[in-house]
Amino acid sequence: MTEHIEYVRGDATAPRGEGPRIIAHVCNDRGGWGKGFVLALSRRWPEPERAYRAWHRERASNDFALGALQLIPVEPPFQVANMIGQHGTRRAGQGVPVRYEAIDEALRRLAPEALRLGATVHMPRIGCGLAGGRWDRVEPLIRERLTKRGVGVTVYDPD
Repeated sequence: MTEHIEYVRGDATAPRGEGPRIIAHVCNDRGGWGKGFVLALSRRWPEPERAYRAWHRERASNDFALGALQLIPVEPPFQVANMIGQHGTRRAGQGVPVRYEAIDEALRRLAPEALRLGATVHMPRIGCGLAGGRWDRVEPLIRERLTKRGVGVTVYDPD
């Protein structure tokens, strides 16, 4: 097992490597999909957005909430992990929407799925874009929940 996170420059929607790969990202708990990394995902595959919107629409009868995880097969060998890790969207005077405890819970749920699939996890700096989070708070969560359990993680910074 390793606690190593690989950092690379590139596009997280085109994960490097071999074998099954999960692209993980953070979504909000209000059903909004239209800014940030999700736009790049939607340009590549329609399934994650469709699944997220249906998940939100039917939230009275499912687990849609902070900390929830939705794993969407897109095209072999890729899946997308929609993780509910922000409360609402950024608005002036309301603070940042990132919820570290929700990201932690979603990553906790993601680990056994990645291990079951024999998958590596690929992501942008989750929770640190429009969600307003700090990487020095998110990175330890990734180490604790994924890399300490033997899940390979690659973080992509844009070119």
